[in-house]
Amino acid sequence: MDVVDVVEEQADAPLGASADGGGASRIDRLLLESRAGLERVRPEDLDDEVSAGALVVDTRPVDQRDRDGALPGALVIDRNVLEWRLDPTCPFRLPVADDPTRRIVIVCNEGYSSSLAAHTLQRLGLARATDLVGGFQAWAAFQRQTAL
Repeated sequence: MDVVDVVEEQADAPLGASADGGGASRIDRLLLESRAGLERVRPEDLDDEVSAGALVVDTRPVDQRDRDGALPGALVIDRNVLEWRLDPTCPFRLPVADDPTRRIVIVCNEGYSSSLAAHTLQRLGLARATDLVGGFQAWAAFQRQTAL
């Protein structure tokens, strides 16, 4: 098992039991429900997605981007305005968000909040929205591994 597999396995694992000891927490259940409708992209497939016309959106906060670096070719959209900027029916959308059939790959730091965001975009009619398994950290680990 290489480092990318370990990061991806951790990204797919539930975060923990609920505070009352009753099994999975509500957020873990919501995460699983959200991911059930996603065709998640593995880090090694991201370049192919871009070549096929996908829009990659980096939702990491500025401090994480400053610390860990940029995701080349990604459009940076703050998480708190993501839906307004990508909803093709919204007057506040970005010009790049005019095609509801376009593939959109959301990238957060570790692949958790991006799953929730992609699911929300699907509910807004962006049926091909998805996220990157393991987020930026998995992508960065893949880049380091392929550089060896």
